[in-house]
Amino acid sequence: MASSIAVLDCQKMFVEGMESHFKLTQSKYEVVTSMCSSESLHKAIQEISFEFLILDLNIPDQDGLHIIEELRSLFPQLFIIVLSSYTDVKLVKGAMVNGADGYVRKSSTFSELIFALDEVAAGNTYIGDGLRTSPPSATSRRLLKEKSSKYEDRFTIKQKLTKRESEILELLTQGMSNKSIAGKLYISDQTVGVHRKNMMKKLGLNNTASLIKFALENHLV
Repeated sequence: MASSIAVLDCQKMFVEGMESHFKLTQSKYEVVTSMCSSESLHKAIQEISFEFLILDLNIPDQDGLHIIEELRSLFPQLFIIVLSSYTDVKLVKGAMVNGADGYVRKSSTFSELIFALDEVAAGNTYIGDGLRTSPPSATSRRLLKEKSSKYEDRFTIKQKLTKRESEILELLTQGMSNKSIAGKLYISDQTVGVHRKNMMKKLGLNNTASLIKFALENHLV
């Protein structure tokens, strides 16, 4: 009997192709349901039995990393494999630390995904080819940055910001001053200034006006 798989991914054409591949090329695994939101996932868990969850990290209604952490605490026996185009060390490590059993790139072959499922089912963890959970060398970091900096999306940009920075950024877009933000968050206005400068450095911006514009254009708040 085939092991059951649920898929949480919003790229419908990709999911349909993967489902077809499972049906046509092997009999060990079967996709029993697919969805595009954490809300749908929680509903499916109550109605459908499945052994594996394959998910992307970029889910509209909830950060995929948080979904993994939540599921791991609620369903410790569920096998969780990330299948994503995101290859950043921070995201791979975050997924594994939060409880994922495996992480595979979407650009990988279908046979690698099957291998990952086999490894996880055997009680092992699996990190796909070309992925790592520790920082690369300085030279590798420079090359990766040059290659990927133009193609960042809202999800990867938001991962750069801490929770406090995101809070401050939202208040900045509301037109609040450092002093007003400091009073609202019970911190000093100097601390607000430090966070603001750190955000500009992370995002490659030069002033508060460009920071606010960038946040609004990229729907970061």
